[in-house]
Amino acid sequence: MADEFPDGLEVRIGLHAGPAVAGVIGNKKLFYDVWGETVNTASRMESHGEPGRKQVTGPAHEELAEDYLFEPRGTVEVKGMGEVETWWLVGKRTSA
Repeated sequence: MADEFPDGLEVRIGLHAGPAVAGVIGNKKLFYDVWGETVNTASRMESHGEPGRKQVTGPAHEELAEDYLFEPRGTVEVKGMGEVETWWLVGKRTSA
């Protein structure tokens, strides 16, 4: 894979926490998929993020804050949602 990306590969990751519906669809070829506003919001966080960074919403920040470190990104204007307060997930907390 390194040959395909000689300059490296960076991805954007978006995280949100909340309810979602998951299931298998199809008759002959089965697909597993996940649906719902939570999934849509996570997708928006990814698309409004920056390469190499993990952007999270308030609910995800609340769920993960005990175990992970964050830096505030601020408010992001998100299509269909308006202004959303977001954070960058920067790493796992280490035990003291």
